[in-house]
Amino acid sequence: MNKYPMTKAGAEALRRELDELKQVQRPRVIEAIATAREHGDLKENAEYHAAREEQSFIEGRIADFEARLANAQVIDITEIPNSGKIIFGVTVTLFDLSEDREVTYQIVGEHEADVKKNKLSIASPIARALIGKEVDDLIVIKTPGGDREYEVISVEHI
Repeated sequence: MNKYPMTKAGAEALRRELDELKQVQRPRVIEAIATAREHGDLKENAEYHAAREEQSFIEGRIADFEARLANAQVIDITEIPNSGKIIFGVTVTLFDLSEDREVTYQIVGEHEADVKKNKLSIASPIARALIGKEVDDLIVIKTPGGDREYEVISVEHI
């Protein structure tokens, strides 16, 4: 079975969410099902069916999170010496020559990616173009809107 890269912070966040599902959400929905059962006929009991549907959703998420953690290769970037090269887990600051502004991204695993938080999936076109580059390198990335040119300003292991 293949292992997929995940940052230490991503694995910790996933474990916290898994604990929340197991320790809080699962018992709450089990209690809701028990309460709904007390109301009688289950065929026409909307509360019961809603609680069972929520239970199915929670159990699915638990199984998904457990599988992600089981298949994760957790990488703590702070333990890897900074060679100046862009690798998985680093935070990289780029100067966008097309828009004349700086942008900062962290390269993370596919399940951790969140563009709103500037976390790019290792599989994204930008991250793939950045891997192996160093400070002062120029990178041209082909996007649907046209070519984008970036200069690497810094590479941090944080």
